[in-house]
Amino acid sequence: MDFERSLATETVEEAQIQPAVIVSPQCTVRDAIRRMRENRVGDVLVCDGGKLLGIFTERDALRLMHGATDWDWLIPQVMAKNIVSIRKTDSLLSAIRKMNGGGYRRLPVVDDQGQAQGILTVSGVVHYLVEHFPQTVYNLPPDPHLVMQEREGA
Repeated sequence: MDFERSLATETVEEAQIQPAVIVSPQCTVRDAIRRMRENRVGDVLVCDGGKLLGIFTERDALRLMHGATDWDWLIPQVMAKNIVSIRKTDSLLSAIRKMNGGGYRRLPVVDDQGQAQGILTVSGVVHYLVEHFPQTVYNLPPDPHLVMQEREGA
């Protein structure tokens, strides 16, 4: 089975789905950042009764730090509400396409009722690819013309 066909048949569930750190809509920005730091994660999912309402990421926190911010704002005031999510039964190829197309580093994993199940991260996908396709991954040629659209890091 070739690389792309395998990704089309393998499901998200087979990659490394991380447990989600969940906060309620009554959580403040300060508390959300504290929870991210305590759990050493780059995001929190905002859920009400398990139903996914939004996501707040380290990038959101950095954007807030750039301006004057009230750290006691409720998280729904600053979270991303138009969330792109996936299900465990979706193909890995569709997850990779969503991540690449939207520039996402993490996708919430939900069930059919929209209940949060976890987070699929780029690093989880990379670990899966390296583990299952080492020859393909390690033998990829460098791309000297690759230019990042956004600056990463500090």
